[in-house]
Amino acid sequence: MEYQDNDFKYYMQDTGRLYFGARYSYAELMEHEMVPFKFKSIIEHYIMKDTEPDTTLESQFYYMTPEMFSCKTYMQLKTKVKVCLLTEKKSFFGKSRTAYRNQVFTLEEFVKMNLAQKKKHGVKIQEIMLSKLAMMSFSV
Repeated sequence: MEYQDNDFKYYMQDTGRLYFGARYSYAELMEHEMVPFKFKSIIEHYIMKDTEPDTTLESQFYYMTPEMFSCKTYMQLKTKVKVCLLTEKKSFFGKSRTAYRNQVFTLEEFVKMNLAQKKKHGVKIQEIMLSKLAMMSFSV
């Protein structure tokens, strides 16, 4: 199981976004040397108001509601959530089979889905994406 978790513990960036694997806990992000200091400051001053350090990004976003302070913070960071959804596909011969497909949601779209809908669609959170521009303009 540990190897499987490590597959979803990564940090990357490109010119416009920061990407975090969803299995990271906030404590691990705070210790990771490559995570930008500004994001660590945002975690410390804003996210930790309603979140425990051992909470994973995956767990936080799965149970997040629009009323949560951390949700409002992530909305300011123009966050997107990459998930796998269970879908039913029809084959050429008319047989049905289930398969996963990737989809990226804005945080606003994602938190509108209630827990029952997430369970029904077999939501598996893979990645959290933050806008660098939104983070740059975020004042800590």
